[in-house]
Amino acid sequence: MPDVMKTLLLNPPSFENFDGGASSRWPATREIESYWYPVWLTYPAGMIPGSRLLDASPHKVNWQQTVQICKEYEFLILFTSTVGFESDVKLIRKIKETNPSLKIAFVGPHGHIKPDETLNASEDIDFVTRGEFDHSVVEYAHGKPLDGIAGVSYRKDGKIVHNAETPAVTHGRIGRPAVCHGYLQGAIWKSSATTCHSCCTPTCRSIRRADARRFVLSACGRRPFRGTPGGRRSTENVAREVKQALGYFPQMKEIFFDDDTFNIRKDRVLDLSAKFKPLKFQWSSTARVHSDYETVKAMADGGARLFIVGFESGEPQILKNIKKGATVEMGARS
Repeated sequence: MPDVMKTLLLNPPSFENFDGGASSRWPATREIESYWYPVWLTYPAGMIPGSRLLDASPHKVNWQQTVQICKEYEFLILFTSTVGFESDVKLIRKIKETNPSLKIAFVGPHGHIKPDETLNASEDIDFVTRGEFDHSVVEYAHGKPLDGIAGVSYRKDGKIVHNAETPAVTHGRIGRPAVCHGYLQGAIWKSSATTCHSCCTPTCRSIRRADARRFVLSACGRRPFRGTPGGRRSTENVAREVKQALGYFPQMKEIFFDDDTFNIRKDRVLDLSAKFKPLKFQWSSTARVHSDYETVKAMADGGARLFIVGFESGEPQILKNIKKGATVEMGARS
């Protein structure tokens, strides 16, 4: 095996009373404590041998402890957010004081949108990724120089260099995500309330409850950084992963498909539901408002228990304004 940098993938400590949000670090709490699995970091973690993924907030790891943990590593991949960016810059200053040789990459939408501003905010940042960062950080961890890695921005001779864009991550190039434990996602079991996503593109998160009552995964691809859908997973691929999950976690009570457009294609849903039926498991999903009786019945026959439907609004003009492609009549039929 070639030499690989000792790598830490970090979702940093956040605000007091932070409750997780949906892969963001919001200074807000809800009636139910709910932590979302850091799916964007799990994909490269699964491709970097010996790496560690630290999701600080849900595991109650504070900034002082994070600094100490970082002393053991050569490469830090930090998922930053706009709301937490200033805090992250202060954190890496403390980290660099204790581990000056550590290489630091900032990943996530903030750096993708503002690579120059991100790099200029701190000399402690060695490079910023643009677009999907799965392969760029993996290549760096395996020793590839920055000038040969697509989709990264970095300093060279006092100037900021932007390498060519990375190709869109398709299903064939998506790695197998690392699996972590100890996550709580209680929205379905303790409350029927949920927040609908603002973009009708596939999303993918893999979450396992601490008591393994519920396992959450995606039936499609992932919400991409650049606004074009990632590769849609085949029904065979999804059914195979479900079968594996049922074997890994026999104590699990339900699988939830956190996919905003789970039912966007009738033919695909019918095929997927037919493949689920012999597996004899209970599942739920998010859904669009347009499914007909045949589709809903097929899903129920395949083990579906609950659909969280994105009705969005009961006002026709609002539905037009947000361009969801849904109408009040579609919602009423649902």
